[in-house]
Order: sequence, then structure tokens, then C-alpha cells
Amino acid sequence: MAAVSDIGIDLGTSNVVIYARNRGIVLDEPAVVALERDSRVIRAIGMEAYRMIGRTPSGIVAMRPLREGAVADFELTSSMLHHFVVQVIGKRMFSRPRAVLSLPSGINENEKRNISAVMFEAGVRRTQLLDRPVAAAIGADMNINEVYGSMVVDIGAGMTDIAVLSTGRVVVSDAVKLGGDHFDDAIIRYLRRKYNLLVGERTAEELKIAIGGAMPRREQMYLDVTGRNLISGLPKLMRITSDEIFEAIDDPLTALIEAIHAVLEHTPAELAADVFDAGIMLTGGGAQLTGLADAITTALKVDCHVADNPQTCVATGCGRTLENLADYGRYLNDRR
Repeated sequence: MAAVSDIGIDLGTSNVVIYARNRGIVLDEPAVVALERDSRVIRAIGMEAYRMIGRTPSGIVAMRPLREGAVADFELTSSMLHHFVVQVIGKRMFSRPRAVLSLPSGINENEKRNISAVMFEAGVRRTQLLDRPVAAAIGADMNINEVYGSMVVDIGAGMTDIAVLSTGRVVVSDAVKLGGDHFDDAIIRYLRRKYNLLVGERTAEELKIAIGGAMPRREQMYLDVTGRNLISGLPKLMRITSDEIFEAIDDPLTALIEAIHAVLEHTPAELAADVFDAGIMLTGGGAQLTGLADAITTALKVDCHVADNPQTCVATGCGRTLENLADYGRYLNDRR
């Protein structure tokens, strides 16, 4: 990959997305690391490691070093981030680029400082942080500079950031531990409870994407999946329907809608009226769940829209901030 200048980075729970200045998205890889269990020697990072989930021999484990919006393993997070940044910018000795970085809401101040140090070691001369809801709104082409209320809901794998913005600042917000992973977990629990069928994370995600939905499908869909029968211990092929997946994800879906409702309840009246006029913008990979915008609209009686390319909105917002510092530079938190 050719070396680039300044970059915007979304360090997400499930994916790391990097935007290169004036070039757009140049990297979108799963945030997965495969390593030897005992020696902790890293064997693969990104897509190669993702393919190994559930298929590794006993001595190797494939894992996500960030879980539920927080760092589960800082050493692996650092190695993964360093790997991706060097892959994009090349090994820089003299002309070090700048970076705007958006982190999951659960990362603490000490981890933020250490991640900035990792960025410097990878060849970045200056790292600035951008709040996740602001980055998502910029990437979704929302006009955040106006004295007008707008609402963005960024649905990641492990956490959802809900925020009402005005003049580019977060007025009311909440970060809830709800996201794509929780929908997958709900599917796993449902199949275990109903059919004594054990499936892995990747199978649950495949079911969610292929036939899942936040609203009942007009036409019934189905997918044949193989799991392990918990009674016999043998592999079992089962046909799963879209109605079953809709039923399976009801609890996390209801919790997500209630969290959005709670933020609206705490929003000042004038800004809430603005949100009712403009609607709610959904970003993040979890926003791609079929029918999610319609389900939120039906429940809250507020128009809801899914951004174009929702999974890359945060990284795009970071990159656009670098390209338009005059408009967005004041929203950055400096990390040298």
C-alpha cells in the first residue's frame, strides 16, 4: 500500500477503519488478533485472524482485544493499532503525518495517553482525539455547526453512542453497552434454548445479516446452519427462519430503543423539537440491521435515517476534520 499523509482512524470494537487525507477510506479490517495461547506470539491480525475465529487449534486463540467499547487487552490493542497504522502510512523516518483518532467511549484517560504513545511509535507526529458522536455526524454529512439540534446514534459492535448535538457540541448523550455483539449473543442463546443447538459467533452474525431484521419480513426467509446438538454432542443441520431471528433479537432491540428514548426525554425542549423535525441519524455497523430505522421510527414516532456507508462514518468524520480544520478543528482534543 502506498504511503499516505494525514489519517483519520476509527478504532472500533469490531473493525479498525482508516481514512487517508484526500483519498478516502484506505483500510477497513476486523479488529481481531490471533496469537499463541502460551507464548502470546501474534500469528495474524485483521481479516486473516478473523477467518480463524472458531477454527483455531488448541494452542492458538483468535480474539478481539476490545470488548463492549473498552480495552480488554491493551498489549494486543497496541500491537494491532501499530500494525494497521504502519500498513497505511509506511515506515516514516522524517515526514511524520498527523492523525485524528476516534476511540470507543469506554476507553479511560490513561489508555488514551498510552494509545497516543503507540501512534507516535508507529510514525504519527501528532494525534488528536475527536468525540465519537461528533465524528459520526461529520461523516454522515450532518450540518453540526448550526445552532440547531441534531441527533446521531452510532451503533458499534459492543457499544452504542447516542447524542444530541448543537453548534458541534454534545448537549445530551449516553453510551450504552448495546450493539451488534449483543444481537449475536441473543441469537446464540435463542437457538440453544429452543433447539439445544450451539452455534458460534460467526454463524450468529451470518444469521443476523442474511435473514435477521428489526421488523418482521414481508416474506419469510430461511438459512440452513450447522451447529452442535447439546444433547447428542454431534453436528446438526437446522433450518432457521427470519421470524425466529426477529423473535431472538427482541430484547436487545427493545433496550436500544429505550436508550434512545431516554436521551430524547432528557433533551431540552427546543432541541428535541429540532430532532423531531430533522429526524435521527443512524451510523455504525449495527445500523445496517435490516428494518432498524423503521423499528425506531415506529416506536418513537420520529423519522429515522441510516447514513450512507454507516460503518465508515466515524473514520470519514475524522478524515474530513483534517481536511477542513477551519470548520471542525475546534472540536479536536489534542494529544501530542
